[in-house]
Amino acid sequence: MAVVIAYLVCAVVWGTTWFAIRVCIGEGGYPTIAGAAARFTVASLLLLLIVQFARIAPRIQSWRERRWLTVAGLFNGIGYAFVYLGEERVPGAFAAILFGVLPLLTAFFAIVSKTEKVTLGHLLGASTSLVGIAIIFWDRLSVSTNQAWGIGFICIGVVVSAIYSVILKRTCNNIHPIAATAWFLSVTTIALWCTAIVIGKASLPWPLPVKPTAALLYLAIAGSVITFASYIYLLQHVSLMTSTTLVFIQPLIALFIDSRWEKGIQLNASSYIGAAVTLGGVLVTLLWSKLKQSRHTKAIKL
Repeated sequence: MAVVIAYLVCAVVWGTTWFAIRVCIGEGGYPTIAGAAARFTVASLLLLLIVQFARIAPRIQSWRERRWLTVAGLFNGIGYAFVYLGEERVPGAFAAILFGVLPLLTAFFAIVSKTEKVTLGHLLGASTSLVGIAIIFWDRLSVSTNQAWGIGFICIGVVVSAIYSVILKRTCNNIHPIAATAWFLSVTTIALWCTAIVIGKASLPWPLPVKPTAALLYLAIAGSVITFASYIYLLQHVSLMTSTTLVFIQPLIALFIDSRWEKGIQLNASSYIGAAVTLGGVLVTLLWSKLKQSRHTKAIKL
């Protein structure tokens, strides 16, 4: 039951964060990279306080675990920098759709690193969902030069996300999710602030804008503290490929949110067909292992 809750939390909350990022860094909001850095600053401080005073999670003891969590955190910082830059130029749902290639990239890195075996069901599910993503993508596609840059930035973010997901899967099996998330996001915060300082856009607006700040706090607490802890817990209890099916559900939620509040987003028949095919791919991935296990059990009984 806890695994299901963790999965749903990641899917629903991360599905809404795409629009929240647009609000945070939109007109009258925070500078792009500084906004990302501020988000993870709040998240990291909350997590470090929990580890320090609530004693819910033991501290990380192994230097090997710290080293690899640091590497993963740096990749996360790079990934989010590109995601935020991409969301300057494309709607949140569009960015979420582009993340549909994540499972195939993750499968590639999982095979190369020998992290886990990728089954036929995972590949079939990912491929089916990619068809759905492609239907939605072509329905949404109206690319200007500015949007083309945004697409490129998001795609870099996808590659980086696949890399740090594999690192987390290999590293966090014996670490409490809260402790791992605290270290991981603290490194992400440092990486983003360093980037903001280098490009000369590290200042925050004052007085703090109301709606962008509310979006930032939502991103920090719900979109970072709660979801990353849930995601690491998920990685500890399900396969890497199962966890990546989250990127097929997020666009559906992001499209719904954008259709209500993002200007210029209208859903039509193609969008709903693509959404249905995408969900079909998710079901293939999630149910394949259960079907295989059921057949194995029957074979043993016979």
